[in-house]
Amino acid sequence: MLKLKKGVDILAKVGGVKTIAQARELFKERLDKKHLARINKIKSEEALLKIANAIAMCEPDKVYITTGSPADMRAVKKMSIAKGEEKPLAMKKHTIHFDLPEEQGRIVDRTYYIVNPGEPMSVLGNKMPRGEALAYVKKYMKGIMKGKTMFVGFFSRGPAGAKMALPALEITSSTYVMHSGDILYRHCFDSFDKQVKKAGYMLTNVHSEGPNRPRDLPNARVFMDRSWLTTFSTFCTYAGNTLLLKKGNHRFAVDLATYYGKGLELSEHMFITGMKEKSGRTTWFAGAAPSGCGKTTTAMAGTEFVGDDLAQMWIDSRGIMRAINPEQGIFGIVADVNWEGDPYLMKCLRKPGTEVIWSNVLIDRRGKPHWTGNGERHATTGVNFQGKWKKGMKRRGKLVPISHPNARCTLRCKSIGNYSKVTGESPKGAPVKVVTYSGRDADTMPPVWVGRNSDHGVVIGASIVSAATATEVGASGVKRQPWANAPFIPGALADYMKVQFKFFGNRKFTKKGQPILAGLNYFLTDQARGGKTTKLLGEKRDVKAWLTWLARFAHGDYEGIETPIGFIPKYEDMKQTFADTIKKRYPKSLYDKQFSIYVDLIQQRIDLQRKAFGKEKNLPKKLFQVYDQWERGLKALKKKHGKVVTPDLLG
Repeated sequence: MLKLKKGVDILAKVGGVKTIAQARELFKERLDKKHLARINKIKSEEALLKIANAIAMCEPDKVYITTGSPADMRAVKKMSIAKGEEKPLAMKKHTIHFDLPEEQGRIVDRTYYIVNPGEPMSVLGNKMPRGEALAYVKKYMKGIMKGKTMFVGFFSRGPAGAKMALPALEITSSTYVMHSGDILYRHCFDSFDKQVKKAGYMLTNVHSEGPNRPRDLPNARVFMDRSWLTTFSTFCTYAGNTLLLKKGNHRFAVDLATYYGKGLELSEHMFITGMKEKSGRTTWFAGAAPSGCGKTTTAMAGTEFVGDDLAQMWIDSRGIMRAINPEQGIFGIVADVNWEGDPYLMKCLRKPGTEVIWSNVLIDRRGKPHWTGNGERHATTGVNFQGKWKKGMKRRGKLVPISHPNARCTLRCKSIGNYSKVTGESPKGAPVKVVTYSGRDADTMPPVWVGRNSDHGVVIGASIVSAATATEVGASGVKRQPWANAPFIPGALADYMKVQFKFFGNRKFTKKGQPILAGLNYFLTDQARGGKTTKLLGEKRDVKAWLTWLARFAHGDYEGIETPIGFIPKYEDMKQTFADTIKKRYPKSLYDKQFSIYVDLIQQRIDLQRKAFGKEKNLPKKLFQVYDQWERGLKALKKKHGKVVTPDLLG
């Protein structure tokens, strides 16, 4: 069991501020009249002590307390441009930020959980004893903001008042980080004390980019103090490492749901979106996918978009699964975003009116962004993620692309044409009926299949496999990605998995409220199904058809074909769905390629999972029981029909 407030509070130890009286005295010494008046409006003693200790530890020249007002947000952006962390572009409200070339993804090798002796800990994460982390913070964070301005923001991770919304402090010397926070999260300065009291928890994040030099990167660290719900980040600029409200605080939210949620709460790496059909019925989805595997595209395919990355979920008093997006914006990968597949997002990126922070794309001499896969004609020269660029240039013998594979755009959800303002901003959340799990799978699983029951659905989530993407520095090859949440599960995987089974199998769900759990796979290739090319067996717009079929299956409009791994669509239903949703012909030959069961490949996938999960301790027996059921079914199928089984043989 994770115990909160156990061990030395590193921030308090290094800062040395022990009492509210000391904190207020420090504020009088270090804050000007304007910002002193602002901090005096905050009454939460925990918040005041955290802020005071951050000031004492980091020793900034100035402290800027932001209220989140439009004037404050404009001021932060103006300072970011003046400081050079961002530069204005040709399109009004657009700016560009370049991370250090050596740090354009999560520094997973230098990211650590601070742990106490005997604390439950995931084998998938790096850990550091509390004493070692304390020594690092003393050495590298003491005085790290000398000559800089410290910015303090008061945020809510989720609509204020929502059951699982968490208040958080973002403390940073980076104007880019605070500007990103202004876009991605909801300020709650005026109600911060109330939010802390309601939630019972408060998250604290302290970051400084330091001198922002490549030679400092070996010393860069991201620490997550699980016991004190505090993160520390040093010598880095990429938002995934510095905007700690995001993945850093998501890890804390996972811990809180796992150890204190009583099987009624989850914190997931999931999009939230709704599909409204011509009948007027809206079906709400939550879906997990590793970064770079189509999560934003899937979310945007919905007619009622809420979020593309994170979800806080719970079972309400009426037995319905609810979900909120802790964010109010997207920090989305732009590679392959184009007018055909992403019209809503492209309108924000290419038409005036939306505030956007770009990162690591090509900027031409006219101040226009260009990125890989957008279907447009590109400039032949400019500045991109590695400096000056011209078409055809090489580094280490390889062509340098126009944009980094992990290049991003940051913008508010409300700017997106299909954003559901009512549901997205409601503390009640979206009533989720379908949960999906997907990875980057080129050869094994069909485009869509539904677990036969909640336990099978949980195992679908546990069995995600994906090709590595550019979101993690130094990552390569094919990786297991349980629930697409594995990098963000701090505690023992067994504890997290038990909660998954308990949540989705909970008897509090009503028949109407019980969600279905399904797998999605957009990355099946022609080559894997007997063809000669590596092209995908589908296109981006097909996503809407897969989601619509799932909605209709969930409501009982369609029946599926039962297979050992779950239910797959019937051809006539899928054909009708393609015609209804995207007005596309869906030939039987393509259906057979996509939905044939390749028995040996699926068996190999199960063997991979068994071997890997076999290294974990105390995992629920249900996991292996479901694998046993899948294996028995696959063996029987192979014995009767051979290695490749077409849907006609199953129906």
